Amino acid sequence: MDEFHRESDISGDALDKMLAGGVSRRNFLKFCTGVAVAMGLPFGMGAKIAEAVMNPKRPPVIWLSAQECTGCTESLLRTNHPTVEKLILELVSLDYHETLNAGAGRQAEEALRKSMQENKGKYILVVDGSIPVKDGGIYCKIGGKTALSLLEEQGSQAAAVIAIGSCASWGGVPSADPNPTGATPVHEVFRSKGIKTPVVNIPGCPPNGYNFLSTVLYFLTFKKLPELDDQGRPKFAYGRIIHENCERRPHFDAGRFAMEFGDEGHRKGYCLYKLGCKGPETFNNCPTLLFNDVGSGAWPVGTGHPCFGCSEKGVGFTAPLHSPARPLYITPPSFFTEIYPGKEEVSSGTKALAAGVAGAAIGAAGAAIVAGLGKKGEDKKDKEE
Repeated sequence: MDEFHRESDISGDALDKMLAGGVSRRNFLKFCTGVAVAMGLPFGMGAKIAEAVMNPKRPPVIWLSAQECTGCTESLLRTNHPTVEKLILELVSLDYHETLNAGAGRQAEEALRKSMQENKGKYILVVDGSIPVKDGGIYCKIGGKTALSLLEEQGSQAAAVIAIGSCASWGGVPSADPNPTGATPVHEVFRSKGIKTPVVNIPGCPPNGYNFLSTVLYFLTFKKLPELDDQGRPKFAYGRIIHENCERRPHFDAGRFAMEFGDEGHRKGYCLYKLGCKGPETFNNCPTLLFNDVGSGAWPVGTGHPCFGCSEKGVGFTAPLHSPARPLYITPPSFFTEIYPGKEEVSSGTKALAAGVAGAAIGAAGAAIVAGLGKKGEDKKDKEE
C-alpha cells in the first residue's frame, strides 16, 4: 500500500474504498497507465489519472439527448473497465440522463435545474444526437422545450461539452439528404449562437465507449480537453486512418481483394476495399481498440463487413454504401508484404497506389516496382501526391 501511495498520492480512504470494491491496487494502476498510453501521454501520467479518478470531488455531468437512437448510451453500458455503474456512481456524478435517470418527469427536470444552478461553469455537458434547427427546432422537444433552446441554455453554462456520436459531432443519420429537420451538429449551433464553451467531438455510430471514457478521464486529470484535430476530435483516438492499422492491410498491399460477399477471397479474410470499405478515408482507432471487450473480431471489418465510415463527415451516411473509398491519406505501416503485380486481378490504379506507398517506405525497391507499372500508374501516383 505504501508503494502505491508513493506512485499515485491517493488518499487512504479512497484507496480503501477501491480495495473494498474488489479492485487490486496493481490492476487499478495498470488501468490508469493503459489509459495514459492510449492517449499518448508521457510516462508517469497514469499515476496522475489514478489520483484524479479517486478524488472524492466528483465532477457533475449532464447528458442531453436530442435526435439520436440511444446507441451511444448502449455502447457506454457495455464497457467493463470501468463499468458504467462505477463511472456514474464513483468517477463522475451523472446528475441527468433521460435513459438512466432513476426518476422521471418533474422530478428529473428538477434534478437537472438544481445541478445547473449549483455547478454553473463546472459541469460537463454530454450531448447525444443532432440538434434540429429548422422551424425554430420544433422537431425535438424535452419537457416542453426544444432541444435547441436546451442546448443553448445548458451549453453556455458548462465547463466543457462532449458531443458523443456522429449525430452530435457532424449531423449523422438525421442530417442525411434532404435533412427535413435541419439537423445540425453541436459545434455549428454554438458557432451560430456565439457560445464559447469548448466542444470535443467523439464521432462514431456508435463510438467506442472507451474513447468517451478516456476523454472524461483526461478532463478530470488536467481540467482541460485533450489535443484536438481540425474537426474537434481527440487526436489520441482519431489521429490515424483505420486502413493503417487494419488487420487486412497486408492483403491490400499484396493486391488480394474480396470481390463479392461469400466468395473465396472473402472467406480467406482478404481486403474489403472493393466491397466499399471506407477504412482508407476514415479516421478512428477501431482496429486497435475494438468494441465491447469481446475479442479480436469486435469491429465491423473483423466480422467480414466493410467499414462504413460512420465517424467521418462526408463519408458515413453520405457516400454510396458500396462505392470505393477515396484513399487520400495513405501512409506506410511499419513494414510491407511483398507485392506481386499480376498475381491477382487488381486495377492499375490500385496497383499504383499500393506500389506508390510502398516506394515511400522502402526506397529504391519501391521505386523499381512503381517504374514497372507503366506510365498510367506513374501519373496516378503523381496526382495523389
